[in-house]
Amino acid sequence: MAEQISIADVSFGATLAELEVQRKNVSAQRLKSYSFIGGGILLIGIGVILSNLVLVFGISGAALLIAGIVFLSKASKNFNDYRHGFKQKVITSALKSVDQSLEFDYENGLSEQDFVSSQLFKQQPDRYSSQDQIFGSAGKTRFSFSEVHAEYKTETRTKNGKQEHWHTILNGIVFCADFNKHFNGITVVRPKDFGNAIGAWFSDKLSIFSSSDRELVKLENPDFEELFVTYSTDQVEARYILTPGMMERLCQLEDKCKYTISVSFIDTQMFIAFPLDKNYFEPPVFKSLLDQKSISEDLSVIRFMYDIVKELDLNTRIWGKH
Repeated sequence: MAEQISIADVSFGATLAELEVQRKNVSAQRLKSYSFIGGGILLIGIGVILSNLVLVFGISGAALLIAGIVFLSKASKNFNDYRHGFKQKVITSALKSVDQSLEFDYENGLSEQDFVSSQLFKQQPDRYSSQDQIFGSAGKTRFSFSEVHAEYKTETRTKNGKQEHWHTILNGIVFCADFNKHFNGITVVRPKDFGNAIGAWFSDKLSIFSSSDRELVKLENPDFEELFVTYSTDQVEARYILTPGMMERLCQLEDKCKYTISVSFIDTQMFIAFPLDKNYFEPPVFKSLLDQKSISEDLSVIRFMYDIVKELDLNTRIWGKH
């Protein structure tokens, strides 16, 4: 069984102590830069108000402003070093405490092409970023998950011209696991929000409104049907995938999440999108590393994602891959 990470561990405690020194330096540099920039703006503002002293206050304010920008640049470089150390040493240790097979690539994540191909969301992104990819095995099942921020753009016309508006598709984590089966069709399970509920009603009542290759799947689990809307290009396969046990386990997984998940089954993989309201795996700057609160939160997310394989019983190979 993997060991829990703790400050009591001598080597891990030494790592945290070293990083805590870096954190304090970054914190002090940021605070100093903010105070210099704020002071510079204030002096320039006073100079504008007291027009007869604009030169004196303007020069002093500009000097403080430049000094603040220099300090901020140094703080940014030191923060990048601190962040690199945190991810390489702390998050990697957290991963190994869960399972030795887990690896961490914090500079890369789920590709935009794979995100779009997962068909978890109807809207395609106009702006996309992903990082902090964690991957490995839980028993027989290979899996990965990454933080994703995907947005789409709309434009409105105003009397002053066009105005852009950005809307979130997903700000959270996308989990991907090998399902040990090559799916003939595409099955997508989405939250039963207002838009999806109306779309499902039209698909059910008026076939003309259905997609030419994707139909509403009606399943015999009222709890699941209350939470989700399911579409598939292969009704028979969808029912083989969404067994009573799988639907029950997805409902249980949903109960553990703050926001409603989305699920898809494509090619040989299962994708799950988890909307979140926090960016994980980032080091604190103005809070101590030594209380381990942020590390514990990161570890709980890692364990939650790792346990999905067990929660959904993905290691039980009811199909052979073909």
